[in-house]
Amino acid sequence: MTLELHEPTGATPLTPDELLGLKAKHITTRGELNELEGENIIEGLTWLDRRPKSFDILTDDAAREVHKRLFGQVWDWAGVYRLTEKNIGVPVWHISTEMRTCLDDARYWRENGTYDPLEATARFHHKLVWVHPFANGNGRWARILADAYLATIDPDLFLDWSGGGTLTADSDHRARYIAALRAADGFEFGPLVDLLKETAKK
Repeated sequence: MTLELHEPTGATPLTPDELLGLKAKHITTRGELNELEGENIIEGLTWLDRRPKSFDILTDDAAREVHKRLFGQVWDWAGVYRLTEKNIGVPVWHISTEMRTCLDDARYWRENGTYDPLEATARFHHKLVWVHPFANGNGRWARILADAYLATIDPDLFLDWSGGGTLTADSDHRARYIAALRAADGFEFGPLVDLLKETAKK
């Protein structure tokens, strides 16, 4: 059977070779795929909550391990940096370098209080999405990694990224989120920081 994905605006299309990496061959629609990925993500989040204290999320190995835990039951390339160019993201040969820079910057901001917790988280999240290291699942992975990062700075704060709606399908909230990320591409972080402030809860 053929998998036909109708991606929401701003999503990264998969190549035919990447689609072959789907482990569940019975999946034929985006809805079925979302459901399967959602189940995997719940298991990944449970693992992340129970991870050893020695597990430092700001390492290259950890970034890849988190993606693998979130999507590894669905895609055989989960946790592996992409090998194809996309409509977003750095060239493939820059991924490892840019990821190290991103993670090192986030560590520096946290250790030196460079930004308040929400701005540091917004900037970290944006850089992860900007690098776009994986074939797919980058947005969800980057939001979850940003949540884990925020928890290391202010464990009493958490983000409701969905804003009461959804970010995995077209919606006004998703449109605003995508617009905020694009503004951050031009070093205008205000819209993304404002979005996080609105969705932050204690």
